[in-house]
Amino acid sequence: MREQPLLTVVRCSEPAALRRHVGQLAAAGVRHVEVAWMPQPGWVEQCRELRRLFPALQLGAASITTAAALADVRAAGFSYAMSPLLRAELLVEAARMGLLLVPGVMSPTEVDLARRLGCRLVKLFPAAALGPGYWRLLAGPLAPLPFCIAAGGLRPADVPIWLAAGVQAVTLGAALFSAAPEAVLDPQLALVLQGLREASAAGPPQPAGEPARSPAAGYA
Repeated sequence: MREQPLLTVVRCSEPAALRRHVGQLAAAGVRHVEVAWMPQPGWVEQCRELRRLFPALQLGAASITTAAALADVRAAGFSYAMSPLLRAELLVEAARMGLLLVPGVMSPTEVDLARRLGCRLVKLFPAAALGPGYWRLLAGPLAPLPFCIAAGGLRPADVPIWLAAGVQAVTLGAALFSAAPEAVLDPQLALVLQGLREASAAGPPQPAGEPARSPAAGYA
């Protein structure tokens, strides 16, 4: 993730659309794709098929809020999952299963609690409602901050802004695709990926949790 500090989320209830969307992201050069968990029959099998079809992708799960969802993540063969919530019992259950669960945080209290629970990665959610300067404001009273993945309501054009503001990675979801039935990738994503490649080649990545220069600072 230090070379490509970008995660993407695909939320599709229809298997063919799910495969198509993941395939578009893989073809564009995206490395990290999260499949949104859904309480419906076949979700595990669909995820297993994605692992078979796209072995080069780092696949994980999104929208995990229950122990039952965690069990599906493990059954799907994923190694990590993202949650919009910070719940100690979910973190304990994920650790028992051998899964990495990245919790969602919003307030300074939640950031501090996540850190005390041993979370080295957190998801700042909903990021769009907080603004790109929010995370850096927490650095004074709470440093050292954990590795931060900004998520929620962000668009491809927001990626360099948020990375330059001090978070270590950004998650994109619904804004990646145009409305159905075309579901075309936002052309801005290609520019963002090119900028991340150039930034990675220009110098070493920044250590997690340090509010110094972002690996993507310097491109628009």
